[in-house]
Amino acid sequence: MSISPFDHPFLSGLLGDAEISDYFSATADIRAMLDFEAALARVEAQHGLIPQASARRIEEICASFEPDLSSLKAATATDGVVVPDLVKQLRKAVGEDAGTHVHFGATSQDVIDTSLMMRLKAVAFLLSGRLFTVSAGLQKLDKQFGSNRLMGRTRMQAAIPITVSDRLRAWRHPLEQYRDRLTQESFALQFGGAAGTLEKFGPRAEDIRASLAQALGLTDEPQWQSQRGRIAELAGLLSMISGSLGKIGQDVALLAQAGDEIELAGGGGSSAMPHKQNPVAAEMLVTLARFNAVQLSGIHQSLVHEQERSGAAWTLEWLLLPQMAVATAASLRHALELIGMIKRLGTAA
Repeated sequence: MSISPFDHPFLSGLLGDAEISDYFSATADIRAMLDFEAALARVEAQHGLIPQASARRIEEICASFEPDLSSLKAATATDGVVVPDLVKQLRKAVGEDAGTHVHFGATSQDVIDTSLMMRLKAVAFLLSGRLFTVSAGLQKLDKQFGSNRLMGRTRMQAAIPITVSDRLRAWRHPLEQYRDRLTQESFALQFGGAAGTLEKFGPRAEDIRASLAQALGLTDEPQWQSQRGRIAELAGLLSMISGSLGKIGQDVALLAQAGDEIELAGGGGSSAMPHKQNPVAAEMLVTLARFNAVQLSGIHQSLVHEQERSGAAWTLEWLLLPQMAVATAASLRHALELIGMIKRLGTAA
């Protein structure tokens, strides 16, 4: 049982997305955190800050380390973050000599935010691929039915005749723009130390940060621990993707209501009316669009970080952003399913 519909035993079949959800699992998060710690040790050894032997030992342990999750849970309830106990367990596993060099110069937020960026980079790649597939599906519909006629409607009233191509163009164009934006999105390393100044590294701080960013495949940028615009921008993009897909869902639902301009294969069954084929995929596109629009306001609330770090605003991101990513992925899944259900669109000219 779950309080979230995205991983609920049966609601997740409608609203969830297993592939994207995996990137927000504890396993994926911890794996990325350990990758950060291993890369940090390797880079610090390259810059002569810790012994090479210690770095090799830290990397070796990070590659296979399995932390005690019950201990992490109890410590997070006290510390507000998972990293202090994770580092404590990791140091013990590494051993007394090399263990003193684990996490040198870093802070909890560096680990957590960098883990998020590494996973979001992979998520963005997958979402971009799905956008391409949905756009290709719309192009296929255009080849099949583009010259057919539709009644153009403004303010829910009949306006003038248009072609199916006209409607499909309005559906497809924003999705192609979003795909371009996702491909160009930069995912930055978070590395600022205790208060964002990398005080342990002195004049070599920027070089070490650049090396660490390169080692993790992330963009090198100055610390952004209290400036959360990049999170809000990405959340905004997720909301726009699901919003544009919601427009497609709304259009299809209205076409299905009239019944003469679209023919759908399949659909959802009714327990009371066996003759019905409910446009479930279209409905879910509308629902998920509205869900993300609501969550976006919360992400904008989380922009208000006090001083050099906020526990409250930061935690709000953890509650909202994963659900927005999964909702967007589910929207793309439903959109592709809906496109495949369209047997006819418009009427022959």
